[in-house]
Amino acid sequence: MADNSNGIINALKRFDTPTVCNAVELLELRDRTDGFMGMNIRCWFPEMDPMVGYSVTATVRSTVPGPPASRHGFLPLFDFIRNSPKPSVLVFKDVGPNGIRSCHFGDMMATICSRLGAVGLVTDGGIRDITTVRELGFHYFSPGATPAHGNYEIVDSGIDVDVGGVIVKPGDLIHADENGVGVFPVDRIQDLVNAAQTVRDRENAKLKALNDPRQDPMAVWSSE
Repeated sequence: MADNSNGIINALKRFDTPTVCNAVELLELRDRTDGFMGMNIRCWFPEMDPMVGYSVTATVRSTVPGPPASRHGFLPLFDFIRNSPKPSVLVFKDVGPNGIRSCHFGDMMATICSRLGAVGLVTDGGIRDITTVRELGFHYFSPGATPAHGNYEIVDSGIDVDVGGVIVKPGDLIHADENGVGVFPVDRIQDLVNAAQTVRDRENAKLKALNDPRQDPMAVWSSE
């Protein structure tokens, strides 16, 4: 069961995403090559605090030609957000035929999802309404933006999705900032906080030593 208290989320927001990723290494939770998305998923609002929350997943598409797509998939998605641990982070997998022209989110969706408890979106598809979504304080992580929403549709919700090279399950912990997106197990959140503090303390001490003109930087680098 995820600890969704404000305290644990605020504690994680004190760290940048690389520090939390290094904390995973310290805890030896998984292989070092797992658990983070690729550089194709960019942070649109790096001036904002890190985005931390629990994933609400969906498959989406907006580039299927023809008559307007059904909107039946939106209500289940909204129910998932409403009933999921808070804060929620939406993780959308584009399954349409032309992902580079896709668009799955704008200011209307950001407003609705924010009202339901979501704080941001991670997607391998497109987004739009950059200025107004920024003003909402809603995070965007995606490869790019397109101006039109196309024939948008929520295909399925609450399923495992592969976004940015990572399998994201409903309820996974997402930690993301200008460095990228990390995905973490919810059953070790307090351990992550503790390990992240250890990583920060160690790195601060090493950086201080590296900048000390009395010390050999190569010797400092190779020391444990």
